[in-house]
Amino acid sequence: QSSLYVLEPGRPPHCLTDDLMKPVGAPYPQGLAGLLRWSTDGRIYFLADQQGESFLVSVSVETKEIRSTELNIRHIAGGACQMTSVSFDGNNGKAVVAFTSPKSYGDLQLIDVKNGDCSQLTFYNTSYFNEHPPATLRKFSFDRAGFDIQARVWFPPEFDESRKYPLILDIHGGPNGCFYDTFTPVQHILATAGYVVLAVNPRGSSSYGLEFTMAVLGDWGGEDYQDLMMAVDELVDRPYIDESRLGVYGYSYGGFMSSWVVGHTDRFKAAVIGAPCINLSSMYGTSDIGISFGERQWGGLRKDALDKYMERSPLTYASNVTTPVLLMHGEADYRVPIEQGEQFFVTLKRLGKEIEFVRFPDSAHGFVRLGHPKLRVEYLTRVLGWFEKHLE
Repeated sequence: QSSLYVLEPGRPPHCLTDDLMKPVGAPYPQGLAGLLRWSTDGRIYFLADQQGESFLVSVSVETKEIRSTELNIRHIAGGACQMTSVSFDGNNGKAVVAFTSPKSYGDLQLIDVKNGDCSQLTFYNTSYFNEHPPATLRKFSFDRAGFDIQARVWFPPEFDESRKYPLILDIHGGPNGCFYDTFTPVQHILATAGYVVLAVNPRGSSSYGLEFTMAVLGDWGGEDYQDLMMAVDELVDRPYIDESRLGVYGYSYGGFMSSWVVGHTDRFKAAVIGAPCINLSSMYGTSDIGISFGERQWGGLRKDALDKYMERSPLTYASNVTTPVLLMHGEADYRVPIEQGEQFFVTLKRLGKEIEFVRFPDSAHGFVRLGHPKLRVEYLTRVLGWFEKHLE
C-alpha cells in the first residue's frame, strides 16, 4: 500500500490520502511512479486504485481543507476498469488515460477533468470481440475472520444457469497483487472455453487498505488459504457449479498457493502451477529478493525461523498430493528460481504422483506477460489443455 504525502521546508510530511486509496505506480526500483499534476487551485490530480478498480482523483493540498482524507479525495472518473497511465493537457482541463476493462484489452479514454465526462478514443480489437465475445464479470463478497473478502467470477459468454459448469480457482501473485476489473487473458481463455473462473482477492491483496495487505505477513498458507476456500465453498453451493470438476491455477505466489492447496485438500481434480515458491528455505538463498522480501513475508531470518519456513513450504506436504499437476517454469527466472519447480517435480515424481514439468527456455519470471509471443501462446495452450484433459 502507499499514500500521498506533501513535503514542505521546515515542516514534517503530511499525508493527503488514507491507505484505502492506493496511487497508481510501482515503487522504485520496480517501476516508475505514477504521474501527478499539481493545479493552480491547490489540488493534485492522479490515478488511484481502490478495491480492484481504478479512478482519476484529485486531492487538496490546502491544510484547512484536510478534515478527513476520505472527504478530501474527489473521484472524477473511473471504476469498473484498471487505469495504468494518464496524461494531462496544459491547464488540467482534459486527461487521457490508458485503461483496460472486462471487455477491452487496452484502449484510450478522454476525460473532462471538470465534470468527469468520458469518451473512448480507441476501439482496439472491437471487431474481434464482436465475433468472439469475452467472458462476463460478476462480483460477490463475504465476511471472514475480521475482513470483507471480495471475489470476481468470470462466466462463459453464453452462460446458462440451468447447466452445470466446471470451476477453476485462479490465484493471483504477490501475495500483494490484486485482481482488478480488467482483461486478464488466462481468465478469458478459460471462461470462453466453458469454465467458470473464480478470482479472489484474499487478505494480503493490495488496494484494500494497509491492514488488509499486511495481514498475510508471516502467514502464507494460513488465513489467506482459508479465504480462498471459503470463496470456493460459496460458489460451489450455487446450482450451476459441478463440484466434481474443480481446478486450481496460480503463478508465482499463486503458484505457491496452488501448490499449498493440492497439499491440503483433494477436492481439486486438476492443478496448473506456474513458477511456484515451493521451498521457502532454499528460495531465501537463491531468489533475487530472497532476503529483502523473504524476511518480511515469511517471519524473519531463516536461521531464526527455519522451522516455520519448512512448516509453510508446500514441498513439506508433497506426499498428500492426489491432484494431477502441470508444473511450468521459466529457465531464466531469478525471482522464483527454477530450482523451486525442479524440487517439486522431482519430489512428486518420486512419490508416484501424476505430474508434468514444462521448462520455458530463456524465460524470466514475467514471461507469461512480457515474453516471446510463441512462448506465451504455448503456456496458455497448455493451461487450457490440462484442464480439458482432467475436467471434461
